[in-house]
Amino acid sequence: MSFGKHSLRFLKESRKYRVSPEYSSGVILEYLEALDCARSLTAALLFRNGEHEQLANLEFNPLNYLTVEETRDAYAATKFLSKFKDLSLNYDLDKVAMQKFDEFELLCKQTNARFRAMELDSKYKGPVVALHQAVQRKISKVLGEFSARELFEEADWGPGATTLLKARDASATNKFQREAGITRDLYALIPSTVIAEEYPLWSQHLSEIGFPIFQTGNKVVTVPKDATANRVIAIEPGINLWFQKAVGLMIQKRLLRCGIDLRKQQINQRLAYSASKDAKLATIDFSSASDSIASGIIRELFMNCSYSERNVNNLSTWYTVLDSCRSHYGLRDGAWVQWNKFSSMGNGFTFQLESLIFYAIAKSCVEYTQQPFPSAGDDVVSVYGDDVIVPCSCLEIFSVMCDFYGFRINVKKSHFSSHFRESCGSHFIMGADAKPVFLKEHLTDVLSVYRMANSVRRLAHRRLNYLGCDGRFRLLFDRLVNEVPKPVRVRIPETLGDGGFISNWDEATPVRARHGIEGYFVFSATEIGKTYQSEGVGLLLDRLWSAKPSETAKATFIQRDESGLPPAPVASSQEGRNTVPLRDRTRLRFSRSLVQRWYDLGEWI
Repeated sequence: MSFGKHSLRFLKESRKYRVSPEYSSGVILEYLEALDCARSLTAALLFRNGEHEQLANLEFNPLNYLTVEETRDAYAATKFLSKFKDLSLNYDLDKVAMQKFDEFELLCKQTNARFRAMELDSKYKGPVVALHQAVQRKISKVLGEFSARELFEEADWGPGATTLLKARDASATNKFQREAGITRDLYALIPSTVIAEEYPLWSQHLSEIGFPIFQTGNKVVTVPKDATANRVIAIEPGINLWFQKAVGLMIQKRLLRCGIDLRKQQINQRLAYSASKDAKLATIDFSSASDSIASGIIRELFMNCSYSERNVNNLSTWYTVLDSCRSHYGLRDGAWVQWNKFSSMGNGFTFQLESLIFYAIAKSCVEYTQQPFPSAGDDVVSVYGDDVIVPCSCLEIFSVMCDFYGFRINVKKSHFSSHFRESCGSHFIMGADAKPVFLKEHLTDVLSVYRMANSVRRLAHRRLNYLGCDGRFRLLFDRLVNEVPKPVRVRIPETLGDGGFISNWDEATPVRARHGIEGYFVFSATEIGKTYQSEGVGLLLDRLWSAKPSETAKATFIQRDESGLPPAPVASSQEGRNTVPLRDRTRLRFSRSLVQRWYDLGEWI
């Protein structure tokens, strides 16, 4: 049978196939049974008896277990359904999210009151006084002088919705074509005349669509987070978001000079691994860190500096731009409110700003505790958003400073008193990989079965230190494989992701390539983004901005393969030249991939 007929047959079978909810329940129970520990038994009983609220609120404490295996099994059982969207709970997830949002908005209000009369506050005493000034100096040293030229060169669109465009229309092309929303604060800083000078072609189009369309502020919405609560984010005005992304990238570049690389998480993950063995470093996580950045904190850290006129001027410029780009007001339940927080999740620079603040606090605390004789290796600090790694020796003073600035450490997700560490999606216990499997929703189609089966096989491989696969999970893996129709039981190597069932060489039986081609052909499934053709000015602006010769612009957004090279440019064919992606809309395609003989995961043991 030809390749084309194979592909059509696979596609036809996959479209017909659907998984029943009852089958997903069986997979859940069989997974918990395979773990075979006290916590998995508890989870299975709660799930079978419909006690989903208790199941979602199960807590994990590594100090309650004696061995690595017990800890790893209990953690895997606790986390398996912690993000499952289909648990039956007796409360409204959106309501819980808004209550937490209001709680931290009140905390920001209290923090703002503290910094209006900081000298009278009971927390402003002892080492806090010296460390507060050290944090100011650290931020000033990291940021340096503000570059207006860099602001316009680094600007870019985020991937999400804006106050004028819904998520389904939020492509860069559509934003160039239709976006004209801006707050009055930002327009006062960057009026039409400045935009016309920096972006002449875009400025002409903006004038044609009625720019500026003034927006009062952002809009509060909720998005899924985990099984117990949703997350609150704020949708920003489009032009504000354009410049917010620029400010965020500018901060990111300056943090990189200090060894903090926000483009990747491997540094935190590597440190979490080493800390799980020697317990010298603590992995810290915060509760709603992005909602805890009070406006008074930023004003105090950036504006109330007294140690150098040059540093004061530099920071005041940064503050002016940050304050102008953010939304001071937000639409909440149909009413406009003035925010006590400086920025929230959804703002284009919140991630980088919180990383900068936590880095400055952590580094200042390390330097304070290590004086006058710093110890080599005890000054390690790494930050990725609100995932912070600091030496255990400075954890106490770090906690004091975070409390002073209005941040709450999430004790349940922070680890320092055991040999368990978690940071940036990696989980370790005594050097052993303890990363759990998360089932986020019911299995519905062939791709979801592929993902679940592969997650189970990877877990089985990790549990034997990558020397083989834990045989306790083989029955579940085989059950998932046998569930899908035979035509779509494709076997693939680990390198092809989740486009089939990850298998060893002998299980997959690939087809050797002919006509002098070295390698083997295997079929795999991929999700292809749906597109449409556009002829508007927005497409031209998007293509020009993407192709502009700048070392900094777009560098963060380019996806690179394992060789480190950027992907090949889109061919200039008539079909692909004017293609615009449709957000969150995909189609399934089975294709033939050329692979070398791959590394086996090992036998089931």
